[in-house]
Order: sequence, then structure tokens, then C-alpha cells
Amino acid sequence: MLNNETGPGADMAKAERLVSLAVEAKENAYVPYSGFHVGAALYADNGKVYTGCNVENASFGATICAERTAVVKAISDGAKKILAMAISSDSNSPTMPCGICRQVISEFCSPDMPLYLSNSRGEYKAYSFEDLLPHSFKQSDMEDI
Repeated sequence: MLNNETGPGADMAKAERLVSLAVEAKENAYVPYSGFHVGAALYADNGKVYTGCNVENASFGATICAERTAVVKAISDGAKKILAMAISSDSNSPTMPCGICRQVISEFCSPDMPLYLSNSRGEYKAYSFEDLLPHSFKQSDMEDI
């Protein structure tokens, strides 16, 4: 399990495991319209890993991204916080989450949460969440109402 790994290579091992799971998750994507497979894997504060894939719909607004699928699975299972996340797609370059996914993820992670963005071959780049959404709208922004 991810939370039991320690030592100098632990972070790299965790990253590689999450990326591998994201690459696997994209195989389950339902993408009859775009043909663009996306997979996500996240490590939550309850010690579990959750995966998700994108699921398209003929009513395009009903489509859900892989990232939000994984987040909803984690939160509905009792997780409160995302500790790390990986995203992969069919692309030759690292896959960035869309704006809606960035906002949803921001609700459940710290600004320094590691985010591993991968291409179709599992080659990834590491970012902190704040690198992707430096000024997210947070619950605390509503406290002055």
C-alpha cells in the first residue's frame, strides 16, 4: 500500500504506482464521441487509492472527466482529502486537467499536493496542485459573506 512506503525512493515509487494505475484506468474509458481516453488515480487520506476514467454521453454536458470520477469515488467512500493524484491520456504530452476538474480537486487537496501528469506511455511530470491552479476559489472565500 502506498502509505507504508518509506525511504529515499518512496516518493518516486508512489508517483510511479499512481501513474501506472492512471494508465490502466484509461482503458475503461467510455469515449464513443471523442475517442480520447483519460485515466486518473488518487491516493486519499483514508489510505486507499481510487481510480477513474472519462465517461462520455450523447448529451455532452453530462460527460464526466476521469479526475472527477476518481474524486467522487473517494469522497463517497469516506475520504476527506486527496494526498496525491496522477492523470494520463492518449496524448503524447502530459495530460492537464480541465478547469472544472481543477476546481473540484481544489476542494479536497492542499496547494502542495503532488500531481503527476502523464502521457500515453506513462512518462510523467510532477507538479504541485498550486502550479496548475494558483488562485482557486475555496470555501474560505465565502466566509466574508
